[in-house]
Amino acid sequence: MDKCLITVIKICIGIALLVLYSGCVQEREFKEPDKGCSDVLSANISLIELKLLYEDITIQIQEDLVIEGYVISSDRAGNIFGSLHIQDNPDFPTEGIQIQVDLTDSHLFYKAGAKILIKLKGLYLGKSKSIYKIGGVLNVFGAETVGRLPANKAQEHIFLSCEKAGDLRPLQVAINDLDDRMLNTLVSLEHLELIEEEQDSIYAINAKETERNLTDCEDNILQLLNSGFSDFQHVKMPSGNGSITGVLHKKNRNYQLIIRDTLDINFTGERCKSTLNEVSTEKVFITEIADPDNNSKARFVELYNTESNEISLDGWLLRRYTNDNTTVGSIIELAGYVIPAESTLVISPNPEEFELVYKKSPDVGAGTNSPADSNGDDNLELVDPFGVVIDVFGIVGEDGSGTNHEFEDGRAIRKPEIVKGNPIFNFEEWTIYNDTGAMGTIKLPQNAPEDFSPGIR
Repeated sequence: MDKCLITVIKICIGIALLVLYSGCVQEREFKEPDKGCSDVLSANISLIELKLLYEDITIQIQEDLVIEGYVISSDRAGNIFGSLHIQDNPDFPTEGIQIQVDLTDSHLFYKAGAKILIKLKGLYLGKSKSIYKIGGVLNVFGAETVGRLPANKAQEHIFLSCEKAGDLRPLQVAINDLDDRMLNTLVSLEHLELIEEEQDSIYAINAKETERNLTDCEDNILQLLNSGFSDFQHVKMPSGNGSITGVLHKKNRNYQLIIRDTLDINFTGERCKSTLNEVSTEKVFITEIADPDNNSKARFVELYNTESNEISLDGWLLRRYTNDNTTVGSIIELAGYVIPAESTLVISPNPEEFELVYKKSPDVGAGTNSPADSNGDDNLELVDPFGVVIDVFGIVGEDGSGTNHEFEDGRAIRKPEIVKGNPIFNFEEWTIYNDTGAMGTIKLPQNAPEDFSPGIR
């Protein structure tokens, strides 16, 4: 073959490859569409005023009305499809609404934070499961409902404002504070995690809309709604605890959250402490409080369990109110301790001294100035894991000196017929020894160890 011809062929092939390569690069570096903006339109109706036009039936808007709002959704990851969600302000929104539109890759046209204006004339307004929607129309079993606005009609109704897209600030809220005014707005919640039963779940079952259940540390539930067509459908959900941001939705009576992509979830913290062992019972109560006259280091508090089974004290607290204080002075956390069936739990502020005096070890070493280290004129509360006062000794706000709940240099012991706690102090339930004998108490200081019986009831 002629060398010149071969050279020409090589050059042609090289040019062809260069063109092909350039075309591929351009496709990978896909540019966002150049969509013009509008600075002539202005809103003449608010989102709340628009919603007030709805009267329990889908309507077509006939007036020349225009609304404005800020885009809070994105279909980039495929979890939101066929709709735009807007709210009336980039932060601290008061209203939101959903626009049904058959527009693929809408995030390229309407970025999160972008302000858009919508000509409403000819569009339909409806409500489904508490969610207000505007868009085209569908006929379902003879009834009109809001459907997707065809893509070729979108440009006739939806206009991008020339204002620069701003930063969205989600409304910080707790599950218990969610309400319908926040629907179709961007919200953020802290201290949430996937429920225990759904640990190790993927975001969604392939090709199916999937609900996952999130919980806070108080066992309140919020549903996470995920698309089975999203890019992250197959990804395992994070197992920790943390924050989540999304568009608030609702199905029947259940609030739901729709994330834009997995960057909306930051579950990297430690999960909530398990409440499986947290129980409440009035059958755990205070049975003895000691302030020996001869040895203040031998003080203790005794609890008793009248149940026929052991009780976990996870989440339980013993609180001390010093003298006439109405604020807690010290606390003993009883997490990790179990009180056996029909048995005691003895708490000492000085375990070494306790063992020397009573020839046995206490169950709990609490430290000096703790609730177990009272000098006889303080008030005590036994509190369950849910914040309920199960038992009390004394009257909070009243110094015990010279009252019927003084046990200075003595002992307060529960009468044997008492089998449950009482959140209101009742002197008749106690036998109280002290150094004054005031108000029906017994003036007889007590000495350790002979006058005390820790661990025995």
